[in-house]
Amino acid sequence: MIRRILALLAVALTLTGCGYNDFQRLDEQSKAAWSEVLNQYQRRADLVPNIVATVKGEADFEQETLTRVVEARAKATAIQVTPETLNNPEAFNKFQQAQGELSGALSRLMAVSERYPTLQANQGFRDLRVTLEGTENRITVARNRYIQTVQEYNVLARSFPTNLTAMAFSYAPKPSFTVANEAQISTPPTVDFSASKPRP
Repeated sequence: MIRRILALLAVALTLTGCGYNDFQRLDEQSKAAWSEVLNQYQRRADLVPNIVATVKGEADFEQETLTRVVEARAKATAIQVTPETLNNPEAFNKFQQAQGELSGALSRLMAVSERYPTLQANQGFRDLRVTLEGTENRITVARNRYIQTVQEYNVLARSFPTNLTAMAFSYAPKPSFTVANEAQISTPPTVDFSASKPRP
């Protein structure tokens, strides 16, 4: 009985010393941070139909720009994100690309909208722009938190002696946002409430 207790204590001390508990903590933190990223992406996706509906009311608005936004939103929301996505670099990259396309399409929409004075004067549209800018900022903050947590996790997974624990329990490094993708999707749409440019 005493030997069994001592053996359990030895195992507990070994797991503590080899980073097992740190892996559990950082894994949970990365999942929580990722959930917040998804929440903010969903918040943005929910804004898009209202933005599109408002812009559609503007005569002669560029149909191609609207179509790209609608298609990008459809593509981004069609991707099924599961907890396994965090451990699948290919699926994670596909998700990043879809969100990046939506960011680009929305940025283009905001830039084009500056050519329409009546749209710029529409209070509903102005409110939506402000909400979109706030959401993009929240996405950036949430994404940065996720990146930081994943970085801590990956350092633990690759450092000695905790890398032995990672190998023993199959704790593979987690994918993060790539530098190129981060540069593309971290820029929120420009919001300029100055005098609108005349239509070309």
